[in-house]
Amino acid sequence: MGVLGGCGAGGGSSDVTLTLVAADYGTGAANSSEKYWADLVERYESDHPGVTIDVSVHSWNDVDREVKEMVDAGDPPDMAQIGAYADYAAEGRLYRVGDLLSIPVQADFLSQLSAAGEVNSVQYGMPFAASTRVLFYNKDLFAEAGLTPPKTWDELAENAEALEARGVTYPYALPLGPEEAQAETMQWLLSGDGGYTDLAGTYGIDSTENVETFSWLRDELVGKGLTGPVAPGKLDRAKAFEAFAAGDVGMLNGHPSLMEMAGKKGVEFGMVPTPGADGASSATLGVADWMMAFNENGHRDEVGDFLDFVYSEENVLDFSREYNLLPVTGSASRTMAASERDKDLEPFLDQLPTSELYPVGNTSWAAVNAAIKKQIGKAVAPGGSPAGVLGALQATATRAESAE
Repeated sequence: MGVLGGCGAGGGSSDVTLTLVAADYGTGAANSSEKYWADLVERYESDHPGVTIDVSVHSWNDVDREVKEMVDAGDPPDMAQIGAYADYAAEGRLYRVGDLLSIPVQADFLSQLSAAGEVNSVQYGMPFAASTRVLFYNKDLFAEAGLTPPKTWDELAENAEALEARGVTYPYALPLGPEEAQAETMQWLLSGDGGYTDLAGTYGIDSTENVETFSWLRDELVGKGLTGPVAPGKLDRAKAFEAFAAGDVGMLNGHPSLMEMAGKKGVEFGMVPTPGADGASSATLGVADWMMAFNENGHRDEVGDFLDFVYSEENVLDFSREYNLLPVTGSASRTMAASERDKDLEPFLDQLPTSELYPVGNTSWAAVNAAIKKQIGKAVAPGGSPAGVLGALQATATRAESAE
């Protein structure tokens, strides 16, 4: 754990220390998020001599738990930048975003990210970082097999068969292991015109469309040996990305950080929109992480002023560029879209406005998410029952909803 922050000005009673617990987006000490926050805090404190910002940065494996333990102990931080906010909002522990941020800053959030930060039509979660997914493919493997990137599921399966015939280890890597199964699952559900919820936000995990999608995956990819030597339910995203960067994967769904991983290993890759059942998918998965402010310690004005600074165009751009993520504000998105240096992110930026996010505003999502990670791999296993597994997940969702 690293603690950052300046010394403030003197010991007068008007001095305020704000605490922020944040997640680490870095891959090591050289690009740890501690460096990002240290620079930002130094600049802020130099203009606000009465305010000290103490930031502690934790790995993604620990940060949500750290915040929960602080809250449970009656000592929440002033701010937390973590994976989910809805439970704390439902408990009445968070400031409304409209009571914190200035109107121009709140209005600058991309609209679907703002909407995803709402519980009962009130925004409590502030999006902090975003990403979307595209289909990555290995250009060398495709060229050797004489393939063009797929636009439909059938073309994807045909490509996977051709790659498998040439001895490619993972023709299509399908990471449905516990690390991030909920992402791969939702990407596939969207490409089959389904999803976790309907337009009204009601869970429909075992819808006809979703059962058809997972039946296709079981029969046309997994059942034909086109997803590699590791069972999808045991394959984690990190391992799938490593295999792609090692040149062992023909195709997989990926987000921006895979560009850097593959590039460093010299893998020539292309990116295309996710194939759908009948053509390029009209919707893609969007993922956002969240900033929230706890109301227990007061300091609303100071917290709001600091967060206005955090969400300035300059700081949002710095963070997005440092970690290959998409900006959560309109101003920074427009700047990136027009900038030559951010050309690599164009396929992801293009999709962000129409991306669909997990139902993070439902406090039930945490339980549903955990169940998906544990169970979904069984739906595509040999002899597995997509209808049975998705039906059980729907029952979990219904129970979690009624428990709220």
